[in-house]
Amino acid sequence: MTDLFDRAQACEALFRQDAIEHARRSNDRKAKVPSRETCIECGAVIPEARRNAVPGVQRCITCQTEMEGGK
Repeated sequence: MTDLFDRAQACEALFRQDAIEHARRSNDRKAKVPSRETCIECGAVIPEARRNAVPGVQRCITCQTEMEGGK
C-alpha cells in the first residue's frame, strides 16, 4: 500500500513533467515570432545581441525586467 508521501511525490512528478512540456511548447511558439527591433513598451532600440540571444524578443531589457517584477 502506498502512503501519502508516495502519492504526493508521484503527483509532483506529473506536474513537473506537464510544466516542462508547456515550457517547450511556449518556446517553440516564441521562436516563430520575429524579434522586434524596437521595444513594444517604450520604443527603445533592442540591441542585435539581445535579438539574437532571445528569439522573438519584444521588449528591451529594462521593460522586460519591470514586467517580470524586477527593479
